[in-house]
Amino acid sequence: MKIFKLIASAALAITPIFLAPSIASAQTLEERGMTSSYVGAGVAAGVTNGGQQNDAATFGGNVQGRYAIPNSQVSVRGAALFGGDSTALIPTVTFDAPIAKNTNVYVGGGYAFQTNEGYASQLGNKNSPVVTLGAESQVTQNVVVYGDAKWGINAYKNSSADAISLQTGVGYSF
Repeated sequence: MKIFKLIASAALAITPIFLAPSIASAQTLEERGMTSSYVGAGVAAGVTNGGQQNDAATFGGNVQGRYAIPNSQVSVRGAALFGGDSTALIPTVTFDAPIAKNTNVYVGGGYAFQTNEGYASQLGNKNSPVVTLGAESQVTQNVVVYGDAKWGINAYKNSSADAISLQTGVGYSF
């Protein structure tokens, strides 16, 4: 099962590399995709549980941010998923692929740090590696909408279960 997770993670991470050249060849990144950074807030829903006590699926909120590295398709991101008995703090690095004017899809990886290990958050109840896949679009000069899924690998204590959390929100771009 672990080899399947590793293969799936690798596939998610490299797929945009093959898609991006065909997307970017028609227009420059400034004409396609979103290049700004932002900070936003919204809702987050854990959709899994680990089958033990203190690991139920949890609904709450999120605060997420993106720092777009200039002249690159790489971003540094951070997220805080809150509302359960623990808050998940998740730094990630993503590859951003432009798909339309002011719109990107992104895939990347990072690590979830639980503020209260052993207690439920939207992304499990223990520290774990995370793969993220999402989309973002700048809808006006300073307003961004975003949505993503986070996959916490082996994210529950006393269980080999993975966690999945879905987030969406609105941000201020700068």
